[in-house]
Amino acid sequence: MGRVNPASAHPTLPDGWTTSTPDVGDLPRLAELRGAAAEPWTGSRDVDAGAVAAEVTGPMSWTRRQVVARDRGGVVRAWASAHDRAAGRVVVGLDVDRAAPEAGLLASWGLAWAEERGRELARQRGLARTQLDAGAYAGDEDQRGWLDAAGYAHARSWLQMSRPVSPEEARPGVLPDPRPGVTVRPVATHEDGLPVAEDLQTVHRVLESAFEDHFNSYRESFGEFVVRLRSDPGHRWDHWWLALVGDPDDPHATPEPMGALVGAALPSGASGKEGSYVEYLGADRRARGRGVATALLFAVVADAAARGRDRVGLEVDADSPTGAAALYERWGWRTRYVTESWHREIEA
Repeated sequence: MGRVNPASAHPTLPDGWTTSTPDVGDLPRLAELRGAAAEPWTGSRDVDAGAVAAEVTGPMSWTRRQVVARDRGGVVRAWASAHDRAAGRVVVGLDVDRAAPEAGLLASWGLAWAEERGRELARQRGLARTQLDAGAYAGDEDQRGWLDAAGYAHARSWLQMSRPVSPEEARPGVLPDPRPGVTVRPVATHEDGLPVAEDLQTVHRVLESAFEDHFNSYRESFGEFVVRLRSDPGHRWDHWWLALVGDPDDPHATPEPMGALVGAALPSGASGKEGSYVEYLGADRRARGRGVATALLFAVVADAAARGRDRVGLEVDADSPTGAAALYERWGWRTRYVTESWHREIEA
């Protein structure tokens, strides 16, 4: 059975088990592990197979260290990853076969492995310390217990919300118009359909400013920001929007970018239709109260309806100081389930 090596204080796997970097052949099993862990809280074993593939062998794998543990028969029983998310922040992933007798040992082993990778990443960035950021479903006492035993603490809860979309909402006048002085437009594109760099940089600048006073905000370079979002299989360049705010009483005043939204496509759900997802939505503090966030939300809903989609999903901080959850509920979003962030600070 598994044991702890006194020299390293890190758990070791049972005799005869092996470890390796996951590959294409492991994708079905990894999706199975992730779906089984999610089902009690989300109500479904369905996972985004494209996202799992992107993490393991696609663009999302480029900023991740990852490992799987196989039993004596070669079956994957655990999958751990460490994502170099930003300077000073490493996102830890952990999926364990809950039915395995060794589940607790596998969780301890995976978290210890991720801790070492976190130290390596911090040293590579020239940092003295870094944050490990792991997740759990609210109510998942197994995952919460494993994280607690590894030195993590519950830091925040997140509402995973969704709103149905009807075809009628694609028609002009069905959804409220932006307030006077507020206009929303997609980011500009070149003739080949690729976005104009200046608009992408503006989206990044607006979002960095909007979130600098929010929980656990880490500065992320423009390059890191674009590459990370672009690597998501649901990413679409035509799902980026800017909100500009001008003086409604001065038609000659130049509107300023004061809000931004980055969206993505969700895979088909039970209805067989795709959905839209709000990755980021932020408004400059100078424009809060002007209806910027609401105008951007309606732009996404109208766009989803025009594409024949049936829902718009998003995540919101349960303790958001801006009261964002109340705004979303007002316009039809409802919480489907709740996730948690668990943090641990480590020395490099």
